[in-house]
Amino acid sequence: MSLRARINSPEEKAGRGEDGHLVASYRAKLLEEIDLAEMSALSPAERRARLERVLGHIISREGPVLSTVERAQLIRRVVDEALGLGILEPLLEDASVTEIMVNGPDAIFVERGGRVEQLPLRFASNDQLMQTIERIVSTVNRRVDESTPMVDARLPSGERVNVIIPPLSLTGAVLTIRRFPRSFTLQELIGLGSLDEPMLYLLAGLVQARFNIIVSGATGTGKTTLLNALSGLIPAGERIITIEDSAELQLQQPHVIRLESRPPNVEGKGRVTIRDLVRNSLRMRPDRIVVGEVRGGESLDMLQAMSTGHDGSLATVHANSAEDALTRLQTLASMSDVEIPFVALHDQINSAVDVIVQLTRFADGARRITEIALLESHGGEPYRLATAARFDALPMTPDGRVHGSYVHHPLPRRTADRLYMAGQPVPQAFGIAHSADQLATREAR
Repeated sequence: MSLRARINSPEEKAGRGEDGHLVASYRAKLLEEIDLAEMSALSPAERRARLERVLGHIISREGPVLSTVERAQLIRRVVDEALGLGILEPLLEDASVTEIMVNGPDAIFVERGGRVEQLPLRFASNDQLMQTIERIVSTVNRRVDESTPMVDARLPSGERVNVIIPPLSLTGAVLTIRRFPRSFTLQELIGLGSLDEPMLYLLAGLVQARFNIIVSGATGTGKTTLLNALSGLIPAGERIITIEDSAELQLQQPHVIRLESRPPNVEGKGRVTIRDLVRNSLRMRPDRIVVGEVRGGESLDMLQAMSTGHDGSLATVHANSAEDALTRLQTLASMSDVEIPFVALHDQINSAVDVIVQLTRFADGARRITEIALLESHGGEPYRLATAARFDALPMTPDGRVHGSYVHHPLPRRTADRLYMAGQPVPQAFGIAHSADQLATREAR
């Protein structure tokens, strides 16, 4: 098969067959003609430009003659292989791809628009996949091998990376790259159907009035995106401390301190947990604390901060409903090294949490706020939630879409009074409940 045919063949486009040998051959020739010491002194952009120029000379010298498109395709493939992440490089540059999932060398999936699809791509071998993984983790001074078969890290460009290799993974090396979420405003989320305008006004009032808000949802429901949008409503004059496992929040206020946890080094030392950062943040005179996700004993410190003068704090938790979020917070807080009875944790949550915003990803990939629930219980009472807004979904239509409508309920008098004292109006679509019968309340364990 000619070089021209190989470049344009389906096998080349899918990264299959002898194409891997072709790219490897030109990569070897490229490495023979460059000075690695000189290359290391160049910036990434200069390095890529230099490699493309040298490879262009090699192709011109050794032939055969290629069209402009064919030549560009070959140069891109070889340079991506030599410098970047090979066949993953174009996926990282595709703004529509929100997640890349590599399940061994033969199966590559991506998420676009909330839907997962398999691509006709593959790595030439398991060794090539491992080389790509090692290149990724080396950028964050980590290593992956049999003694350290799992890595969770954030790339300098912001993507969140998780790697797990054999013997823990039976399907070969598995690589998951989660793209840095674009910052959306609540107004933009209305355009995407994630909420409606009355809910925007209510959420804006709750943030401005310093309600403690928990954003709850399953994996991939958009918790970080919503948390970022809500954080954007915090007044510019306040001192905000953000605490995350992988720094994704992009607050625009002038007085923001960003903290990120740190995993242990190769010797198992130097670990800094979310809990360490939450405890330390309390000594930094924060007006607001924003925790990317509570998933362990740090939830106790977060709850104590919320109930001892740090009103208006925000956090996310992994849960499937507003009731589940309360139970999960109580369970996570019990994982602290401080022995506290479950009853006392229950009281702490009643004291600390004001609002739960529940997110759901539907079968069509749409992410929506499905409930805004206000915690109305006190002290040792059973959790009592009052629904302020919810999304009523309809069955999926033949075109694969999920439609529905947002329903609004009157706000409890206590919530309305607190909004009023903070100078925030009650949105007209909600109104104020004049009796307990008008509230959409329910008890949760």
